[in-house]
Amino acid sequence: MKKTQKTSRTIIFILTITLLISCKKENKAIETNRPNILIAIMDDATYEHMGIYGCDWIKTPNFDRIAKEGLLFSRAYTPNAKCAPSRSIILTGRNSWQLEEAANHWAYFPTKFKTYAEVLGENGYHVGYTDKGWAPGIAKLDDGSERFLTGKPYDEKQTDPPGDFISTNDYAANFLDFLSDNTESSPFCFWFGSREPHRAYDKGIGIKQGGKKLEEIDKVYSFWPDNETVRSDLLDYAYEIEYFDKQLGKMLNTLEERGELDNTVIVVTSDNGMPFPRVKGQEYELSNHLPLAIIWKNGIKAPGRTINDMVSFADFAPTFLELANLEPSKQGMKPITGKSLLPIFNATKSENIDSSRDDFILIGKERHDVGRPHDWGYPIRGIVKGDYLLVRNFETSRWPAGDPITGYLNCDGSPTKTELLALRKNPDTFHYWDSSFGKRPEFELYNIKQDPECMVNIYDDPAYSIKSDALKTLMTEELKKQKDPRILGNGQIFDNYIYADSTGVNFYERYLAGEELGTSWVNPSDFEDIAD
Repeated sequence: MKKTQKTSRTIIFILTITLLISCKKENKAIETNRPNILIAIMDDATYEHMGIYGCDWIKTPNFDRIAKEGLLFSRAYTPNAKCAPSRSIILTGRNSWQLEEAANHWAYFPTKFKTYAEVLGENGYHVGYTDKGWAPGIAKLDDGSERFLTGKPYDEKQTDPPGDFISTNDYAANFLDFLSDNTESSPFCFWFGSREPHRAYDKGIGIKQGGKKLEEIDKVYSFWPDNETVRSDLLDYAYEIEYFDKQLGKMLNTLEERGELDNTVIVVTSDNGMPFPRVKGQEYELSNHLPLAIIWKNGIKAPGRTINDMVSFADFAPTFLELANLEPSKQGMKPITGKSLLPIFNATKSENIDSSRDDFILIGKERHDVGRPHDWGYPIRGIVKGDYLLVRNFETSRWPAGDPITGYLNCDGSPTKTELLALRKNPDTFHYWDSSFGKRPEFELYNIKQDPECMVNIYDDPAYSIKSDALKTLMTEELKKQKDPRILGNGQIFDNYIYADSTGVNFYERYLAGEELGTSWVNPSDFEDIAD
């Protein structure tokens, strides 16, 4: 009897040890198989300006390579076309109207919202970023210390860039430092926040150093004059996109050399449209529709597809968390609105892939930059569905690009902007100014397939009344589900949030009182034109 008991205990012991070893091996396999993540974000680039989308005058071989060897997305949208709110959406998986202060530009990031990068860092990932993370704004922990929403900063390595207004950050060298710090060979998550092609530009760099020619540009948007000033400005923008693409290429080479490319999910996109009038900071097709290419050699089935289903920036966070086998609700994150892209990765089709995904994108904005009375913003909500974009402007008495007297501060200074402001004085060219800076009706409807520039508002056309009503109803119902304060009648809350930068507080009133205030993103001549 005693011998039998001893034998049984021995067998149980051996089985327990075997099970523990097996679990340890299984956990190690899970840890090893979790992919690395690299997200590379251009600062202000419109989707049409990547080579693979058909642009011949801007060369983006590395973006194109990722698209060819992975997936190219033809309908990727940010719900809010401005740096800080767009990046807030990426980090949390929630739309900007679900993020309190983080709906605004120059905001305090609420402590209640965790980011995917923070969660990954808490669960075995080596996490970091270089240059522009979540910005502009302030993020603090509850104890008042600095909060790194995108991981540890890697900015030590500097370089001598080809222009005075190109970042001195040696992006690729700092990425290598980040990889070298990963001494435990953990899966990594890195945020490459390029400063390009954000303004300002070295005037003429596209021609002088890029070797570009004005006549290479195949199209100047109809809301700008087609002249040498605008074309040269576009070539400077092109040069900075190409600079970003070269840095991306260096990072790809580093991953290949280290044998880590195949198990790295690389996401390449932009935070909002190009920094030109009527695009950045607005809510039109060219503002919110952004470039997106994703590669993951070990995980994407049927690479080389162009995905025609609609995807949102809110989809990135749930995708990254699912790749890491993490459930957001169990990690202290607020409920996520976006949908994981893994079903798209695992499919072989190019459209109608995941029946759980919405066939529309909600867009909108609140307060972007400074310069309106009482620190007001310009609230918009909109919906993109099929071939149509519906926009609702809630406060039509306000100026959509910022007040004239303070320099239209929701539009970056540029030769193109200055040109439009000058042209407003001529009745024959006034329409250029009006398209970018003039006041707007409450509702706008565009057929973005036929009119991607959103120049012909068909909202009042009786032929589209059924379409307009259906889109308004769907937009309102969905925003109510998401508890959008603007739709629920409490929209003023966004105007009452305090600017994270004290310069922005009561800017309009202080400016009119004669106080000198910093507005480095606009040209001094823009103020002089307005005063004329």
